[in-house]
Amino acid sequence: MTEKLSAICDQAKARLGDAVVDSAIAYGELTLTVETARINEVLQFLRDDGQCRFVNFIDLTAADYPEREKRFEVVYHLLSPYTNARIRVKLQAGEGDDVPSALPSFPAANWFEREVYDMFGIVFSGHPDLRRMLTDYGFQGHPLRKDFPTTGYVEVRYDDEAKRVVYEPVKLVQEFRQFDYLSPWEGTKYVLPGDEKAKQ
Repeated sequence: MTEKLSAICDQAKARLGDAVVDSAIAYGELTLTVETARINEVLQFLRDDGQCRFVNFIDLTAADYPEREKRFEVVYHLLSPYTNARIRVKLQAGEGDDVPSALPSFPAANWFEREVYDMFGIVFSGHPDLRRMLTDYGFQGHPLRKDFPTTGYVEVRYDDEAKRVVYEPVKLVQEFRQFDYLSPWEGTKYVLPGDEKAKQ
């Protein structure tokens, strides 16, 4: 499998030139890091080239690295049923950078791009209907960013008196649990429910 992936990698580098920034083979998959502006050129090559034939669009997602200058990595996963090989294509995007939509290459990317836009706030230029998909229309922020607060900004509930859905600032309705931060093997300074029987 490694030889097959190496041959695909060499073919991609030869044909795409400086569009391929980096490559690696690990865990039976080839990973190509590419120039953001040339993503469709890379995807179309991987789809159409006779040696590659990555015709199945499996997934599109992102990862957030806030400490980097370009904090987001957009990740595409493709499958070639002809060669039984998988490939991961990555690109980097900064906050506010537009990423070209992959719809010209793979129409199946439509809802994946909407999901990444909703969860990370990455804008895909050229997408015909880029709007939130998993969160509500009035939702603030993007939940999968590392700087998104774990409690969110607002909570949504149905108000029976008003007979409508209402948005309110998040209020924690119970006190935070008290943790002693001890290792579970060292035990706690208090008896946990059910442990009183073990000491007899």
